[in-house]
Amino acid sequence: MERIRTDILVIGAGSGGLSVAAGAVQMGASVVLLEGHEMGGDCLNYGCVPSKALIASGKAAHAQAQSAEFGVADVTPAIDYAAAKDHVRDVIARIAPVDSQERFEGLGVRVIREFGRFTSPTEVQAGDHLITARRIVIATGSRPLVPPIPGLADVPYLTNETIFELRERPEHLLIIGGGPIGMELAQAHVRLGCKVTVIEGGRALGRDDPEAAALVLDTLRGEGVGIVEEALAEKITGTAGAISVHAADGRVFTGSHLLVAVGRTSNTETLNLEAAGIETSRTGIRTDAGLRTTNRRVYAIGDVAGGLQFTHVAGYHAGVIIRSMLFGLPSKAGTAHIPRATYTDPELAQIGPTEAQARKDHGDRLEVVRFDYRHNDRAMAERKTTGFIKVMVVRGRPVGVTIVGHQAGELIAMWSLAIANRLKMSAIAAMVAPYPTIAEVNKRAAGAYFSPRLFDNPMVERVVRLVQRWIP
Repeated sequence: MERIRTDILVIGAGSGGLSVAAGAVQMGASVVLLEGHEMGGDCLNYGCVPSKALIASGKAAHAQAQSAEFGVADVTPAIDYAAAKDHVRDVIARIAPVDSQERFEGLGVRVIREFGRFTSPTEVQAGDHLITARRIVIATGSRPLVPPIPGLADVPYLTNETIFELRERPEHLLIIGGGPIGMELAQAHVRLGCKVTVIEGGRALGRDDPEAAALVLDTLRGEGVGIVEEALAEKITGTAGAISVHAADGRVFTGSHLLVAVGRTSNTETLNLEAAGIETSRTGIRTDAGLRTTNRRVYAIGDVAGGLQFTHVAGYHAGVIIRSMLFGLPSKAGTAHIPRATYTDPELAQIGPTEAQARKDHGDRLEVVRFDYRHNDRAMAERKTTGFIKVMVVRGRPVGVTIVGHQAGELIAMWSLAIANRLKMSAIAAMVAPYPTIAEVNKRAAGAYFSPRLFDNPMVERVVRLVQRWIP
């Protein structure tokens, strides 16, 4: 057994763990990184990267079939599903060196390709290594939640960890789960020539603004995605190529393949957290505002911390704890400025509360301003006029933003900057966007906030008349 002493031990080489390891070692700390599976974690290998690559393939196919309005004849695309998956693998391979063991060893990190298990509050065993660390970071991420639906274990089913290995195009893909993952993969597959049915126990895209979600769902239905809501999966039957999902209300849906996309669960089972005095909650490891666990030497970041499960949140968490671990400075993680995006077409992005949530939280203090894509010149030029932005404003400051439409995931970033820095709507209005760009949507939303204050305002009119009369 090799004994190792280090300043910082990072368990998990996903987005958050890699960010901590790279930042800490380059600032002078000694770092050991444990990873028993794939470097890069879920995001690189099974999540964000492959899903967006497959979405890009679907978008390319859809563009060929919907080009007549640009003066280019529509064609029926010749889709090679296996080649689309080759594209996915190529994208992963191009990004992988940034997350590779070789790169991190080059930075000075000791990388051990083993899973870690606590043996005491300060020690972790990984294979034949026993590591003692001043500070330990748990960044083990999450995995697809497989619900206990009777019969599911008896049929072949896919999750986001296996669907990207599928080389043969599904004839009819059934998807249990109408959240972002289910909807993104539904649209990608229908555009790649599959029949797709989404089966959702509640309301599809139920976390999002209902008006914005409806716009996305209507678009997907128009492209041929079957979306069945209030259909709680009660039982699964069948065999490979003929799988049936039985809903609690008696409806039965049969397809060739089944994808389970009902959420995620934190990876904590193999860590032996009890030996370290680390408590868990229903959603993951219990942490305080600074992301420390009930063991003060140990932090938990990213999905395993049981909060927002996004790659960018894991990266943000890494920055929060580096400030604390390396410099001894107080540092807390917030959520008000954290955006989320669903990469359907149109995209759907949200930061802070939706309109309904904001009205509940802020009551009469809330103002809601809106601007529609159909008034944006660049959107008209590209025929991407479906969508809107809605900004929730309290005392001149944005507290929440909903964007549905072209490049919504790009547009929401500016609002994270605004909310994180407590900027007022006047700062957004002062921004100058190049013309014509989709980015003008944000500025025009700020304009919608100030318009009633400036135009048709008797006080403003009186001031203007006085200035024109008395100032030479």
